[in-house]
Amino acid sequence: MKPSAGIFAVKRRHRFDIWDVLIHLVLILASLVCTLPFLHVVAKSLSEDAYVIANKVYLWPAGFTLGAYEKIFADASILRSLYISVLVTVVYTVIGMIITICAAYPLSRRQLKGRTVFTFLFIFTMYFHGGIIPDYMLMNNLGMLDTIWSLILPVSFSAFNLLIMKSSIMSSIPASLEESARIDGAGHFRILFNIVLPLCKPILATLSLYYAVWRWNAYGDALFYIKHNTDLRPLQLKLYYLVIQASESFQLEAVNVQLSNPEVLKASVVVFATLPIVCVYPFIQKYFVKGSMLGAVKE
Repeated sequence: MKPSAGIFAVKRRHRFDIWDVLIHLVLILASLVCTLPFLHVVAKSLSEDAYVIANKVYLWPAGFTLGAYEKIFADASILRSLYISVLVTVVYTVIGMIITICAAYPLSRRQLKGRTVFTFLFIFTMYFHGGIIPDYMLMNNLGMLDTIWSLILPVSFSAFNLLIMKSSIMSSIPASLEESARIDGAGHFRILFNIVLPLCKPILATLSLYYAVWRWNAYGDALFYIKHNTDLRPLQLKLYYLVIQASESFQLEAVNVQLSNPEVLKASVVVFATLPIVCVYPFIQKYFVKGSMLGAVKE
């Protein structure tokens, strides 16, 4: 090897190491930006009011206490809102996945006539929307205001998830596999349940997570559609009313609580509303990573 070639190889390796360090630094900073605010909220929810008022709480609790969480569990309205959020999220996810699967499978079959037109109609809804006022008038005319179905049916379908599911089926299920099943006498429903769905577990887990997280975090439709029936307010809407409340004393339905600083209760409710999704995500993370890549590259 010539000396010049060796020097060039050393410089090239050295430059690669520098970029490697920069990439790691960027990833670490991005992780800290996402993690530190949540740790700060958790620390505030576990701290005494006096330390929060004095702004002495950063990333570690000061004066550790579970008083805020005891007040949450003592308030029947917050527990009821948690139940509504879990119920709506589960039903919404199940209905959304059923509709998505039933629409994506036929659109992925090349023998379906007019599938390009149907796909365009679904894509069209992603760019044009009637708006909030027409949606509210529609819910009013259908008699769905102040009902749990107003939080489920209007948004139970996502054209974006449909396109992901359709691309995944087309890229992961070879046509020869379907043809062999047809030779054995299998129909569309047999092929769907026995071949397509078992091979699409990663994308099913991914889309289920998309549906569940979106529904769990949403509160805008509940803010518009749930006005008088307070028993149907989801947890996120309950959190919204707590956050916008400017008073330093909170009147809870089950117990009267006087707090010197409402930020403690706000932080505890934020953590309380976030934990369910945080607990579910690790169990489907491997499917989520794999499913996110399916359909991304067309062979």
